[in-house]
Amino acid sequence: MTGPLVRHPTLRAAALLLLAAALCPPALAADAKAGRAKAMQCQACHGLDGKSKLPEAPHLAGQVEAYLAKALKDYKTGARKDEMMTMMAKPLSDADIANLAAFYSSLPP
Repeated sequence: MTGPLVRHPTLRAAALLLLAAALCPPALAADAKAGRAKAMQCQACHGLDGKSKLPEAPHLAGQVEAYLAKALKDYKTGARKDEMMTMMAKPLSDADIANLAAFYSSLPP
């Protein structure tokens, strides 16, 4: 197919993006129930209800899921610095991070 639409750079880029998305495996759905179980280790500072028990620990309840996941990944990799959070995030798997983010984002703020 060599029509004018295929030669248009914007349409070609959009077609490549659609093709790439179609070829990528679907993301695993996060499990808020598994996140609740994993959050037991977080409750001392952030509370099981996501409402902080310590003034230096932020509330997590109702935060945006993608933000929470990114923050945990950044603590894990060292891109975001906090000694306690780095220690807590290091052993988390990608599924653990997704599940925790799903759980805390599902709570009322």
